[in-house]
This record gives sequence, structure tokens and C-alpha cells, in this order.
Amino acid sequence: MTTPSSARFPVHYKTVRVNEQDVFYREAGPESAPTILLLHGFPTSSNMFRNLIPLLANSFHVVAPDYPGFGLSSMPDHKSFAYTFENLTNTVEGFVQALNLTKYSLYVMDYGAPIGYRLALRLPDRVQALVVQNGNAYEEGLLEFWNPIKKYWAEPTPENRKALNFLVDQKSTQWQYETGVADKTLLDPTAWVLDQVGLDRPGNLDIQMDLFLSYGSNVPLYPEFQAFFRKYQPPTLIVWGKNDYIFPPEGAAPYSRDLKNLETHLLDTGHFALETHGEEIADRIKGFLLKQKP
Repeated sequence: MTTPSSARFPVHYKTVRVNEQDVFYREAGPESAPTILLLHGFPTSSNMFRNLIPLLANSFHVVAPDYPGFGLSSMPDHKSFAYTFENLTNTVEGFVQALNLTKYSLYVMDYGAPIGYRLALRLPDRVQALVVQNGNAYEEGLLEFWNPIKKYWAEPTPENRKALNFLVDQKSTQWQYETGVADKTLLDPTAWVLDQVGLDRPGNLDIQMDLFLSYGSNVPLYPEFQAFFRKYQPPTLIVWGKNDYIFPPEGAAPYSRDLKNLETHLLDTGHFALETHGEEIADRIKGFLLKQKP
């Protein structure tokens, strides 16, 4: 039965215990509808989807978790919890199992891309489609921004680690939101203020530095991600902020090498495209996903 387009579904704010950690998540929409699992990026949380979720909830069951160390999920000390992309994927996999999500589309952005693609390698038959927003799976997408981080991957010295500390300060967080946005009055400043509160918590600097180092472990998996695309051919919608300096559009183009059912939209905005183009992205998602065969 089709849900009336006029129906309104409240957003629920919940917490579930996964692998001895509390995972906070947002959930909306009827559980009988197709599920979209929303995976956030750095340095934010499920809050990046705060405006998108209500726009999708009359057509989809929408679920958006916070990773450990982000948002309102647990933030164990980095000496007792491994802040690696493999371990964050362990948490998301446990979350999927706890909520009994057996089929879903993946919305991946920034850090959410390697986490989502690692999850897809583990549970390939659960992935019905992909929505990719500034999420990389090709080395062509790792350009100038990544040079000091690549140096840290090659030589993980205390000096190279400290050289990246500026990436978690308030100026850099605000820069991520503003760069590439023509009309900055469209940006809600509370988004980066909230992100910064999370980054400024005691111990979070080491968490983020650990994850910058661990991001290097994703690059050798790119061929496996691409092999997943080729084998399973998930219908894929790309909605990419083309003015993003972190994940520029050079990272969007190569998806066409491996995916047949692909629709690409390069949006005139920056890294956090939902902040300025949320309604358009919601319309694209509904238009694309609802026409796919179950």
C-alpha cells in the first residue's frame, strides 16, 4: 500500500547498545517502507541529515546512526577502543543487525563512504541501491587536500600527527561548510557550532587523529569496492557538491566505469551539499529510488 504523500512522520531519537557502546540514531518513516541507511561524514554526525530525514520519511524508512566518537554515541577513550574504519564498520554492522535491517539503500558521504562500502562487502545482498554524496572510492578523488594526510600515512610520526591538528579547530570546521558555497546566508551556523562542541570534548582530538591515520587503510580497498560495484551493480544516484575541495568532482566521475544504472548530478555547492541543496537532493532520491525494481 502506498503511503499518502501528505502523511507526516515524526523523527524519533533513540539509542541502542552495540558492541558495548551506546549508538544514538535518528529514525523516521514507516518500517514497511524501503529503508535508507544514512551514514554521515567528518566532523559531523546524524545531525547532517536533520533536514533531509523529514523530507524522505513519507516515502522511506530512514535510519541515521552516529558513529562512536561522534554526535551523541559513546566516546570511549582511544586507548581502549580502536578508532579505525574497520572498527567503525563493526559498530555499524552491529547496529544493522540490532535493528534487523535486512534490506536497505545506503546514503554515503565522506567517512560514510568507506564505512558503507566496507559494510557492503560484508553484507552485499542487503544493499538495494546507493546514494553517493561527496564520498570517494577512487584514487582520482584524493587530490591536494589529502597531501598532508598522505604524508601522515607514510610516516605516522608525532610531528606529522600534530601537523593535522588544525583540521579539528573551529576555523577549519566552519571552512568545510562555507567553501564552495556562493550564498553563505543559506548556511545554518548551528551545524558547525554543534560539530565543534563534539570535536572540543576532552580526548576527541586523539580520536580524530587516529581516524585520519586509519583513512589510509581504505585506499587499498578501493579495488574491492569497485569490484562490488561491478558484480552487484547497485542502482546508484550521485548528488555531489562540485565545489568541494576535500572530495572534488574528480572522485565522482570514475563511478561510471563500474556502474551501469547510474545517475549523476553535480550540484553548485560545497562539501556539505545538504545544507544548501537538501530539498533538491531529497527530490532526486525519491525520483531515483522509487523507480527502481524491488
